[in-house]
Amino acid sequence: MKKTISLISAAALAALTAASLPVNAADGEKVYGTMNIPYADFYSAEIESDYEVDAVSSATASKWAMNEPGKLVAGTYNDDNGTILGVTFPVEVNSADVDKLEKYGFAKLDEKPIAYKEVSLSGDTLTLSKVIDTNGEQNVSGSAEVSTSTRYGDYQLNVKGYPEETDLYGVIVNTKEGGRYALRHLENIWRAGQLSWSAGITTKEGHGNELKFDNYKSSMGETVTSVTFITLDGYTTVDVGENYLPVKFAGEVKAEDSAAGMGKTSLTLTGFPDDYKKNISVGEGFTVSETEISYTNAKPGKYTVKVTDDSGKYALMSGDFTLTTDDIPVKYSDGKLVKADGFSDEDAANFIKNIASVEVNGTAYNAAGKRSVKLVGEDGTINFEVKSGENNVFDGSGNYSITVTATGYTKPYSFEIKPEPETTTITATTTTTASGNSDSPKTGDTGAGVSAAIFALAAMSAFALRKKKT
Repeated sequence: MKKTISLISAAALAALTAASLPVNAADGEKVYGTMNIPYADFYSAEIESDYEVDAVSSATASKWAMNEPGKLVAGTYNDDNGTILGVTFPVEVNSADVDKLEKYGFAKLDEKPIAYKEVSLSGDTLTLSKVIDTNGEQNVSGSAEVSTSTRYGDYQLNVKGYPEETDLYGVIVNTKEGGRYALRHLENIWRAGQLSWSAGITTKEGHGNELKFDNYKSSMGETVTSVTFITLDGYTTVDVGENYLPVKFAGEVKAEDSAAGMGKTSLTLTGFPDDYKKNISVGEGFTVSETEISYTNAKPGKYTVKVTDDSGKYALMSGDFTLTTDDIPVKYSDGKLVKADGFSDEDAANFIKNIASVEVNGTAYNAAGKRSVKLVGEDGTINFEVKSGENNVFDGSGNYSITVTATGYTKPYSFEIKPEPETTTITATTTTTASGNSDSPKTGDTGAGVSAAIFALAAMSAFALRKKKT
């Protein structure tokens, strides 16, 4: 098993004492160090100059600058203005060329690294070898899942078996057809073995950044068989079996919103290739043709119509539509949402399942998706201890104005919770005589109680009058 040094930044490799071979640069031959390598130069030998790999531009400053060890884009360097230019990686260079590498941020190492690239210079032309892996390339078994529905391009590849707890300096997706697709950080390389790229259909990712796709167009219709990860330990190639990348196209599936219950809505399919063998479905209780969706007893909420290609050549296409109602099938009772009068438990459960947001005393909280706050449980119970970040949603006052909005329900449900009224308990004190008899009125003896009260009032009045005369 390889020695793992990947969590150590490339710039800090000079302090590394655990590498295997000492350096002898005194003879003027080879020097080891780290340098900033543009993506184009880093990948050139890896993909045999099939194409030039571009830098990555991003408007998301909190991400492109996260290049410290263990961070999202660890091992990269940037222009301080939103563009990731390449990676900082160990190299071997002739000692006579060291001064020429100053503009690449060359920093000398005291030890020979486990993995490095050989660098040669001809004038200002930089040439780098493939990674020299002194421990030998590792091949491991793994798996992958392909998704054609992603906010980050046309294909997302989720790889299992990739080298974990290490920083990734490069990733190459290999296909059965001979394709080698070099990936860049942030736009293509993400956390937890997640990779994505555009092949020219989706040209903007979820944050609005433009996606580079020219180098990946040919990946459509190919079959991914392995993924090569480059770390400070060298190569790890994960065999992932055969994962077909379905052909994508600029088509659309559009279904109109309609009323829940029993009814129908129109469906429009555009841009489909002539040889796309359509298989259209929504779910149980729905009947679908290429122009219409009909349904019986459909609950309010969001639905998805899916179109798959029975030939397996093309990617799945889908579209969402919403069935709506004016009904509010829930009410608040004793700390939870329960079925309202005239509605079933199933009606209430459907409303709760579709809760999209909850507003508490004027502050709205998303109840679904990323960064959601789960204020209402599946059984309708309201969690009065829930937090949004580090802050309590409910302030503990017991006085809350709440509005619940659910997908498919055109009217929100609003209600108020008030603090429990305080109750005062008065305890009567009784005096027992030596004979054992109590001088307080017996339970049920209203006459005695009234007489005692009148006597006490009279005594107080007499005392007040006497005080006035003196």
